[in-house]
Amino acid sequence: MNTEELIDALSRDVTRVSRHAVATRVAIGILAGGLVTMLLVTATLGIRPDLRVAMHGFSFWMKWTYTISLALGATYAITRIARPGPLSLRGLWLLIAPVLVLAGIGVGELAQTPPSDWLQMWLGRSWTLCPWLVLVLAAPIFAGLLWSFRKLAPTQLRAAGAIAGLGAGAWAATIYCLHCPEVSAIFVLTWYSLGILLAAGIGGLIGPRVLRW
Repeated sequence: MNTEELIDALSRDVTRVSRHAVATRVAIGILAGGLVTMLLVTATLGIRPDLRVAMHGFSFWMKWTYTISLALGATYAITRIARPGPLSLRGLWLLIAPVLVLAGIGVGELAQTPPSDWLQMWLGRSWTLCPWLVLVLAAPIFAGLLWSFRKLAPTQLRAAGAIAGLGAGAWAATIYCLHCPEVSAIFVLTWYSLGILLAAGIGGLIGPRVLRW
């Protein structure tokens, strides 16, 4: 039997897989986890009562643009790293773009605010809770991504865990925006980002254990 005949024999009864199978499974994991996170926000924290008014303002869309940009970038990386084989993660440097944009907005806000009010802008009213809430809310989405990875074949387990945590944290922060009343860019840049990075760090730590296949 030559090589071509061997390949034909091995692949004869293999079910064809859709080219979108990985993206579909990752999306299902995120949506399932996101639904649980949404229920947690609604049941325990509550949706901000002025949400309809807030959605007409700049600060709400500033937060959503930042968190969704990070979430979409991380999700794309998840669909790439979920496949077996070598993978360059240099494209993740593109995620620095929304960070730089938000930092620029934050500098502009500080320039228009008296220095005596800078600390209040930075800390807001919920800086002690915000990162931890984002981290906790990321757990269901991370669990959904773990389910997604069960049928996939990541080989860089620590990196896959970190990127899954990053994506989970960013999507959790996006949902958390429906509750959070904070309005300053410097607050979002600091405390939202800290919660997202905590989720990424924990994902990287446990990735080799929970993603092993």
